[in-house]
Amino acid sequence: MALYECTLIARQDISNAQVDTLGDEVSAMISEGAGSVTKREYWGLRTLHFRIQKNRKGHYLFLNIDAPAPAIHEMERRLRLNEDVIRYMTVKVDELEEAPSAMMQKNDRPERGPRRGGERGDRPDRGDRGDRGDRGDRAPRGDRGDRRPQREGGE
Repeated sequence: MALYECTLIARQDISNAQVDTLGDEVSAMISEGAGSVTKREYWGLRTLHFRIQKNRKGHYLFLNIDAPAPAIHEMERRLRLNEDVIRYMTVKVDELEEAPSAMMQKNDRPERGPRRGGERGDRPDRGDRGDRGDRGDRAPRGDRGDRRPQREGGE
């Protein structure tokens, strides 16, 4: 039998229990076709990058499947007809990973601590900018005649 990974997105307004039931239904579809679901992960309610059928969020469900191709075709046909599923993608793979997917693994990056030296951090001395000192009062907005370049020719 062939190995597949299937990711599906369900509508945002269904409950977690309904998503779990949807996963059970997909597992039953695969079992009817002489296959098996080896791993099932619920990735949670996540924000979509663009709206799909007026949905801004969706429940993500990931499945590792070991089944023949006709069982996958039947599963995809039924997912197309299911109103709760807004997108699905099934990909044939060479081998299934038993470890948790990247979405389920905890972020291994350490937490960022507070910055040193204040709000903007330590800035290196550039050397070319002396002390600006007191800049004094600036000219009013309408009185900037001295900043405009003079035209040659007598104006």
